[in-house]
Amino acid sequence: MNLTQFLIDAISWHVRELLGIEEPLWSRSIALPYRDNLGLFLEHKAPTGAKADALTFSQFVQEAGLEPYYAQPCTVPPLNMLAI
Repeated sequence: MNLTQFLIDAISWHVRELLGIEEPLWSRSIALPYRDNLGLFLEHKAPTGAKADALTFSQFVQEAGLEPYYAQPCTVPPLNMLAI
């Protein structure tokens, strides 16, 4: 792993931690419950275009037939934990 990939992974980890979403594992079993709505929404918004830009979170939850999502309070790690 080179330095650039390490930094990308570290930044991604911190963003997921701040947003309170789990890491998308490609080896995830289909027997497990659905991932959190916010993570699914952000994956759906990743492609660019007018349709993705116009999609709102509540619209996504309704169209996908998901249960309403109530965010858990997020704790911000101390500043010394954010240093890379």
